[in-house]
Amino acid sequence: MTESFDSYVIADGAALLRFAHALTGDHHLAEDLVQEALVRTHRRWHRIDQPGAYVRKAVLRQYLSWRRRRSSGERPTDVALEEPVSADHADVLADQDALAALLATLPRQQRAVLFLRFYEDLDDAAIGELLGCSAVTVRGYASRGLARLRESAPDSFARNGRTS
Repeated sequence: MTESFDSYVIADGAALLRFAHALTGDHHLAEDLVQEALVRTHRRWHRIDQPGAYVRKAVLRQYLSWRRRRSSGERPTDVALEEPVSADHADVLADQDALAALLATLPRQQRAVLFLRFYEDLDDAAIGELLGCSAVTVRGYASRGLARLRESAPDSFARNGRTS
């Protein structure tokens, strides 16, 4: 391993933070996840061959572990979307917030699978490897998560096919 820990954090720290923020939906919790994952990987840094994949997996595992903790303060909220008047930047941001709130209602495994599939563009085998389960299990989580999103999404949101 020729890359130093400091240079890795400087180069990929922002991407790790975006990754964690997309998982948690909260900037401060994302910072906590990344920090904890980096603390844990720093101890083993000289033995890590692929730091990018290793640290991302550490962030994902911290997220899954964090979601199980009783101290977790994240609570899903009810979201009511109205029919859009125009497609300006504010509407796009409102839809992104609404989608994030809907994703927050999913169980952690379903949310992680959907995030890794659609945000990280990973296939089922790669997601299964990250989560420690089979590709069939990944497809089951994705199917149930998407079905739950369809159920809970307001009609106007689902009818317009707006997901971003």
